[in-house]
Amino acid sequence: MKTTIPKEEGIVRAWRLVDAADQPVGRLAAAICDMLRGKNKPDYTPHVDMGDFVVVINARRVKLTGNKETQKIYKDYTGYPSGLKLRPASVVRQRHPDRLIRQAVRGMLPKNHLARQQIRRLKVYPDSEHPHAAQSPQPMMWGR
Repeated sequence: MKTTIPKEEGIVRAWRLVDAADQPVGRLAAAICDMLRGKNKPDYTPHVDMGDFVVVINARRVKLTGNKETQKIYKDYTGYPSGLKLRPASVVRQRHPDRLIRQAVRGMLPKNHLARQQIRRLKVYPDSEHPHAAQSPQPMMWGR
């Protein structure tokens, strides 16, 4: 039997639309990570970038379970001495609602050059409006 490896030229990237309203952040990020890496395709190969584009809407309404809204701390370091800023998830949700999902997905991707390419295909928007209607993203439903 011969083994076939998919080539970069033959990869078809679909556009997926994910509604994040009332979805737990971790489970949502795991499903998004699988789509970005291409693990939902039958010819998945770990060292080939074959994932899809993912558009996430309603990031402002994503659910944090337990007491994470007040107890989970997001760190932001400016690079300067005493430049570490610690913010609870409630403040991050008000200022930058897309960061809750973006950081969760980034943490689940492998730490390599391929993951840096894959995270660029993630588009996160705080409300239901997005500028990717021309690509006609296919809605993804799970866990409802």
